[in-house]
Amino acid sequence: MSTHESAPGHVPLWNIANILTASRLVMVPVFVAFMFLDHPAWRFAAFAVFVVAAVTDRVDGELARRRNLVTDFGKVADPIADKALTGAALIVLSMLGELWWWVTAAILVRELGITLLRFAVIRYGVIPASRGGKLKTVLQVVAISIYLFPLPEPLTFLAHVAMGAALAVTLWTGGDYVVQAVRLRGRSSGAAGG
Repeated sequence: MSTHESAPGHVPLWNIANILTASRLVMVPVFVAFMFLDHPAWRFAAFAVFVVAAVTDRVDGELARRRNLVTDFGKVADPIADKALTGAALIVLSMLGELWWWVTAAILVRELGITLLRFAVIRYGVIPASRGGKLKTVLQVVAISIYLFPLPEPLTFLAHVAMGAALAVTLWTGGDYVVQAVRLRGRSSGAAGG
């Protein structure tokens, strides 16, 4: 084994996957700043930053799995980075009057609730992202991207349709995570009692 390889079972905290996750967090304030600059070019810049940040989510996950770089930090930080990016985008869009506040509130309450739930049960185990959760993230990113891209007025309904689908899956998967948390705690309590 070369000196550059990690010992079996040891994954360094600062690996490429976790660095990409951290970079996504750094891109959030840049995206927000671009959204509030009053020129169409900045709107395209905000759209580009959002898309690049969203792509890093897919890339860091693939790298973590293929190179055995999965860490507990990554499992927790990755969804937080996703929520920071999408949450900032939803809030800014609502502040600009382009997205109903009730949609933003519903999504953010679900996201915050599931994040807190993950921390609450972390002593029993880590709840990984499910397939439904990944679909939710994709739908949110697609819907937000459509809102961010300056479409001609007749096509703006596409953003509403995409956001409607994202909202439905977001709420459905939220319920699924609650069920997972209850089962995880139940298994741990049962094992401790046995």
